[in-house]
Amino acid sequence: MKKQSWFTKFKELFSWLIIVVAVLFLLSLFVFKDKLNNFASQIMVSQADTNLVKRESANIESKFNYIENKKDYKLTFLEFGAKNCSACKRMEVVMKEVSLLYENVVNVVFLNIMLPESQDLMKYYGIVSIPTQVILGRDGKEIFRHNGFYSTEDLKIVFDKNI
Repeated sequence: MKKQSWFTKFKELFSWLIIVVAVLFLLSLFVFKDKLNNFASQIMVSQADTNLVKRESANIESKFNYIENKKDYKLTFLEFGAKNCSACKRMEVVMKEVSLLYENVVNVVFLNIMLPESQDLMKYYGIVSIPTQVILGRDGKEIFRHNGFYSTEDLKIVFDKNI
């Protein structure tokens, strides 16, 4: 039996060290994904120019401030997603259920991030991952946000609490 040289032992140890560091890195990304997402979102919002912010604020005010525009809706459910995203496809079912359960109470709006007309609203809200759900109150102000799939049952809790 041949003795391993110190260089061979070092190479083997170094290989294992690389694997452990990579696993810890991936694990930390998973554990801190919400904080990382919020951080990236804040950066995106801070980079929006003042014209975009003014324009989108006025857009939101005109469409989703139901106090000012005298519409009967109590909340707005903005769903940022894409047609080719698997979690977004699952959210389509949730959006249909919500629109049936809260007809004339919750305005359900799907925003396809792949379309140019959705880009400014994405920047305004700092959407960095999809699907993302943003709930607006009767006054058009954000009251809730979630990244990833969110079930109808979970959304019902948010809606019932804020209606």
